Amino acid sequence: MPAGFLISFEGSEGCGKSTQIQRLRARLEAAGREVMVLREPGGTAVGEHIRHLLQHEKEDAANMTPETELLLFAASRAQIVREKIQPALARGAVVMLDRFLDSTTVYQGIARGLPLDAVRAINAFAVGGTLPQLTLVLDVASDVAWARIHQTGRELDRMESQPIEFFEKVRRGYLDLARQEPRRIKVIDASQSIETVEAEIVRLVEERIHAV
Repeated sequence: MPAGFLISFEGSEGCGKSTQIQRLRARLEAAGREVMVLREPGGTAVGEHIRHLLQHEKEDAANMTPETELLLFAASRAQIVREKIQPALARGAVVMLDRFLDSTTVYQGIARGLPLDAVRAINAFAVGGTLPQLTLVLDVASDVAWARIHQTGRELDRMESQPIEFFEKVRRGYLDLARQEPRRIKVIDASQSIETVEAEIVRLVEERIHAV
């Protein structure tokens, strides 16, 4: 049985994560691997309730403090780690996460300005030692990401509705994390073609999975 492998995809809103996750999933499944794709927040019954509150309940969330936001993300994460991620890894699946703990560090810690020591402690408690073996940050200029989101024509959620300055803080936060953890976190230029980005992702994933 192959060893389980945990990959997280990160980046600002509009960076193209969803497209690349589905392309990688198709490749891995074609190669015979069991693949589980999960999103954060969400992925479980509990997590989906939290996701709805965080992203779409505008009246209830209008006065939500950054501290409350942080703890809700952590609660969703604690549930998905124990209910879905750990069992999947134990049976040898590749688990692909659309956001994980780095999002909380960047969005609530850096962009929202919460104390990073507290954010990291809460993250550590939530994941219980379950960390990605590879984190892929799809990097795109903040003005490009902001424009992509506002060109969709759909109603934006709370995070997508933030001003462009927030997007810039998020981008800088991810790049700083990548400099701090170059072994785990790899930055990919997401302004390239979908096919070029996909090829770079496949190369990085194959290198790391084969090394397990």
